[in-house]
Amino acid sequence: MSITHPLVGQPIDALDTPVLLIDLDRFESNVTHLAETCRRLGIDWRPHAKGHKSPDVARRLLDAGAIGLTCAKLSEAEIFVDAGVEQILVANQLASPLKADRLARLQKRAHLIGIVDCAEAADLLSASAQRESVIIPVLIDVDTGMHRTGVPPGPRVLQLAQHIAEKKSLKFEGIMGFEGHTYKDSPEEKSDRCAVAIGHLDEARRLLTEGGLDVPIVSAGGTGCYEWSAHLPGVTELQAGGGIFMDAMYREACNVGAELQYALTLLTTVTGAHEDHIVTDAGFKTLWSFHHPPRLLDAEGVSFEYLSAEHGVYRRTPGGTMPCFGDRLVLLPGYHDATTYLHNEFVCIRHGVVEDVWPLATRGALT
Repeated sequence: MSITHPLVGQPIDALDTPVLLIDLDRFESNVTHLAETCRRLGIDWRPHAKGHKSPDVARRLLDAGAIGLTCAKLSEAEIFVDAGVEQILVANQLASPLKADRLARLQKRAHLIGIVDCAEAADLLSASAQRESVIIPVLIDVDTGMHRTGVPPGPRVLQLAQHIAEKKSLKFEGIMGFEGHTYKDSPEEKSDRCAVAIGHLDEARRLLTEGGLDVPIVSAGGTGCYEWSAHLPGVTELQAGGGIFMDAMYREACNVGAELQYALTLLTTVTGAHEDHIVTDAGFKTLWSFHHPPRLLDAEGVSFEYLSAEHGVYRRTPGGTMPCFGDRLVLLPGYHDATTYLHNEFVCIRHGVVEDVWPLATRGALT
């Protein structure tokens, strides 16, 4: 028998702070928008789970039409498989027999796709697959311009694919890339640079097809560029997952459109009100400001200054009204990936009342 969380049914005023909130109406709207965008474009949606870390969220994405998940870490994938997710792309090259063996064992329970950008990684997966008597599906990671991971576009992609095809314990299923280097471009520049990045994938697909290989999957497109990348020729699936929550970075630095609403916020309390600044109870153990600063919503009298371990400091702005001691304020995370992993659960709100509580089950899943 399931046990109802004691917060369910409580008004938002009954919550202590700091607390991480999901506005369910906005979350559901974002999920619907991303799923319908993919359906309209005739591509699959395989949203990244590294931001939400929650099987409860995953189930709602799958119910909306996602074909599976993308995970950053193998240990995340293991937890999602335990929760019943059957299709997962592990978008991080594995480099040890320990991890390769774990991926091989997971093939007996679900369809887990690995990625490689070198022959050594393919050989490692092949050896583990042979030990476990399974076949591991793989994608080749193509460097589309970010210069972090991936095979440079061109003949080396075909060479690696041919190497994979020779391995009876591996199955070549396609290619992937990430256009993260375009995220903070202006909309005009992003359009051009996403076209170049996806063009590298499309050219790789053409080379592979001409080389006699099937390329059923061409996976790409994070939230920061999904509006520009998803419609480009060659893409078969979209990895954008952060858009289910949105955050300040996606809107203010990446220019992601208002179709995606701010569904994830953090409730904080003013613990100190001073002449020229306020202090809140949400410091860097609650949210991070590294990628992009957080922003107080509906508090025009102050602007972000810095985070210490347990305190957030916000400086008075000219002409604004200062919050008072004890006021409860709503914070918009700068980058939600750097916030969610600090929390144990999402408190899900609808019309000011707690409707559900979702654990972040993959928090701490780093291997």
